[in-house]
Amino acid sequence: MLAFSMLLGTQLLFAQTHNIQVDLKKLGSPIQKTMYGIFFEDINYGADGGLYAELIKNRSFDFPQNLLGWTTFGNVEVLKDGPFANNPNYVRLSYAGHDEKQTGLDNEGFFGVGVKQDAEYRFSVWARSAESAGSIRIELIDPESNVFTTQKLTVDSKEWKKYEVVMKSRRTEAKARLRIFLTSKTAVDMDHVSLFPVDSWKGRENGLRKDLAQALYDLHPGVFRFPGGCIVEGTETGDRYQWKNSVGQVENRKSNMNRWEYTFPNRYFPDYRQSYGMGFFELFQLSEDIGAEPLPVISCGLVCQFQNKDPKAHVPVSELQPYIQDALDLIEFANGDVTTKWGKLRADMGHPASFHLKMMAVGNEQWGTLYPERVEPFIKAIRAKYPDFKIVGTAGPSPDGKDFDFGWSEMKRLKADLVDEHYYKDPQWFLANAGRYDKYDRKGPKVFAGEYACHPKNRKNNFESALCEAAFMTGFERNADVVYQCTYAPLFAHVQGWQWKPDLIWFDNLRSVRSVNYYVQQLYGQNVGTNVLTTVENKLPLEGLDGIYASSALDKYKNVIILKIANTSDVAKKASYTFNGLKAAARKGTQTVLKSDVLDQENTLDNPTAVVPTVKDITVSGNTFEVELAPKSFSVYTIQL
Repeated sequence: MLAFSMLLGTQLLFAQTHNIQVDLKKLGSPIQKTMYGIFFEDINYGADGGLYAELIKNRSFDFPQNLLGWTTFGNVEVLKDGPFANNPNYVRLSYAGHDEKQTGLDNEGFFGVGVKQDAEYRFSVWARSAESAGSIRIELIDPESNVFTTQKLTVDSKEWKKYEVVMKSRRTEAKARLRIFLTSKTAVDMDHVSLFPVDSWKGRENGLRKDLAQALYDLHPGVFRFPGGCIVEGTETGDRYQWKNSVGQVENRKSNMNRWEYTFPNRYFPDYRQSYGMGFFELFQLSEDIGAEPLPVISCGLVCQFQNKDPKAHVPVSELQPYIQDALDLIEFANGDVTTKWGKLRADMGHPASFHLKMMAVGNEQWGTLYPERVEPFIKAIRAKYPDFKIVGTAGPSPDGKDFDFGWSEMKRLKADLVDEHYYKDPQWFLANAGRYDKYDRKGPKVFAGEYACHPKNRKNNFESALCEAAFMTGFERNADVVYQCTYAPLFAHVQGWQWKPDLIWFDNLRSVRSVNYYVQQLYGQNVGTNVLTTVENKLPLEGLDGIYASSALDKYKNVIILKIANTSDVAKKASYTFNGLKAAARKGTQTVLKSDVLDQENTLDNPTAVVPTVKDITVSGNTFEVELAPKSFSVYTIQL
């Protein structure tokens, strides 16, 4: 009787087999190589204290509170006539007046200075001595002020000069501090105090944190949108991200406020600023490193409409020319010949070759009549000089409604190439909107889903949110003739310094973890395909039928069929694929499955592999293929032709 009951349960479990037809006789729409990408904004300490590998906070003493992040002792003063015009402040360390007293200062870093045992760190400082040679001692200390690494440095010039020493850490410490003592009676002036891991991404001195950059590379992104987001707008025009301040000599890049310092009072960080050490040059360089097309976002003269309701805060249309010129100059910086002004600067920074910039977003998520009247002169000016350049407009911060519809109608009128859509919605919305683009205008601008993420009630990066995103993204792929590209948001979050969640990659000072959502993005990014294959059941697309969401693609260069299928139901399902137009033969392939029995399960720093894809080899015989889909799972199949 028990055996009969178990058999009956199994039959009920797989009561319905989905008969899915995939048509190989006629290739569908091309899929852009930029289809799946990433969006970077300096939120959640994503740049300073995160991807940018600098370990020292307020390294040039040019925060509004000049010594924020520093503790001083003895005879220390801040002076304002330093060697760098945009960062004029520096400190003078003078003799304390008695050999037993000490003069110096130490830096707290970003939630501590994270160092690893036996790793090397490059300390550098711009310094000068007043008369005879001065000297300093540099130390790494633990939270209890115990010294575990030390190095001496002689300052032998009365003129400003850069000095460097390499320090090898004798222990792993997530919350160390950098301490500097004056060890001479001769005063020493110091500016731009810096500490970088020698083992940075690509070994660059002004480099990126290696594990975080590697995580981006492993996504196989097709497009890289930067630097925001809301920081592009600022809450006042002077606070906006200005790309020209982020290039040139690192020491002379003028720092900027960060609106994420104060956006959420319950997550307030008064020391959160942008050093611009990782500026537009480094972001273009990173795009190139990870194989993604760059997509910079520039200000259109509107400040953040959420945070600043004053209509006088925006730049009048008649005064937009400097903003338009910034856009034109940015294209020249990225692509221009080395004989041009901005192309020469790029070459002088170490990259004479073009960055091959093809598109730009004008504005972030503005809405109403204020936006189209400002973006129009940008479009005219850019197309007059660069006719083939693609311009991304926006439909505002919401995925529907009156402002959204108006934004789309205006972008069609202005003939924008792409329209940026943003949606941060609950799991039910993502499942219900997998067919969102089925009825979009095929002749209008293309869609760029520039910011999206599923927000469950607890705002965690849990399996539920990842599964709903996986199901929703099948709609991107099925409608590749409309959806040009998409980028999850936000990208990074420090576990102690976040303002917003969920986020794709979490980290502390020494470790990082790839969220469950990360693996969904990676599975799409690594399995893009070149053309859509029509995938139907009973002539209908699979966008929620019995909890099943599916899409298929062909990679004509790798000669591979790629099947993506999400089972969002609570029970296992069977699916039978029939490949119309495929000759019967034994074919090799792979099955990759992302699943969890707990919807609220997430990957953490202490348990980074709680939910990760599992991969196994498969063999497909004939032109049919049967699969068993575990409950609450996302599967990707590749089949060699």
